[in-house]
Amino acid sequence: MAAYLIADIELHDTVAYETYRQQVPAMIAKHGGKYLVRGGAVQSVEGGWQPQRMVVLEFPTMAQLQAFYNGADYAPLKDLRISLSHSRIVLVEGL
Repeated sequence: MAAYLIADIELHDTVAYETYRQQVPAMIAKHGGKYLVRGGAVQSVEGGWQPQRMVVLEFPTMAQLQAFYNGADYAPLKDLRISLSHSRIVLVEGL
């Protein structure tokens, strides 16, 4: 069953974030993942949620998604992202 990482990222340093943005796609692909949404215009229609930067990743399985997110190779970039932003991230299985 496919699994998705859904993130709302509020950037504090867009210049330094460029390093993250350039390096992370290869790690996502290494674990079988792909971008479905990466930035782009957001329109909030219910509930008052005002996301800043939306990212949706799809992986073939939750195990592959967790291997990416919790993996040692992603850890330095995750730490960088955390230092440059405030993120709300969920992992969810889907169809």
